[in-house]
Amino acid sequence: MNWPAIRAIFGHEMTRFFRTLTQSIASPVISTTLYFVVFGAAIGGRIQSVEGVPYGAFIVPGLMMLTVLQQSVANASFGIYFPKFSGTIYEILVSPTGWVEVTLGYVGAAATKAIFIALLILATSYFFVDLRIAHPIWMLAFLVLTAVAFSLIGFIIGLWAKNFEQLQIIPMMVITPLVFLGGAFYSASMLPPFWAGVAKLNPVLYLISGFRWAFFDLADVPVGVSLVAVAIVLMICLAAVRWIFLTGWRLRE
Repeated sequence: MNWPAIRAIFGHEMTRFFRTLTQSIASPVISTTLYFVVFGAAIGGRIQSVEGVPYGAFIVPGLMMLTVLQQSVANASFGIYFPKFSGTIYEILVSPTGWVEVTLGYVGAAATKAIFIALLILATSYFFVDLRIAHPIWMLAFLVLTAVAFSLIGFIIGLWAKNFEQLQIIPMMVITPLVFLGGAFYSASMLPPFWAGVAKLNPVLYLISGFRWAFFDLADVPVGVSLVAVAIVLMICLAAVRWIFLTGWRLRE
């Protein structure tokens, strides 16, 4: 394992993040505040609670998951796409680093950024709602696993994309709709039976359900199923990244 290479890539990506730290902090704080104003105040005035949990507190895990998924995909995809765009990817390919080191460096940095911002949103939520976390260790575990899984997805998108338009289309047209349809701001149990069954075809539902269970001991699907869903996403993504680096698909074009 080439640890200096991992540290170099990770450090470079984190330096880029800290150069825009004010923007990185201000944006999620403002967005979280707006979500609490719109969903917590406006909708929460009509939906007092969901399964015994005040609606303002109920949406916190969904807000965190929405941010983690968006930030993980965006940071990882741009992080690996820009070297392709500038041509410096060839320096990485000819250096004594394997696909594991490159993946750990870029994906680790993207996941770290997403986790940092998610915890910032969690801290901001305490100004608006009274929140208790039933299983804090499991909350962190789901947070880390989800950030890594979707950073891998973003990494694959960055390797696949040929231009900036392709870099944006999957997060905008696929990831964000799946989050909103995955129970970020409601429980699947609130849906009619047919649509509740359809919702269970959405893989994001399992991530949000497991994360919400860590907060409130409430879940739309069994927690074990949520963990299996995360594990499957991780394995598929790792296999895809390995194949891309071994074949050079979209790397040497």
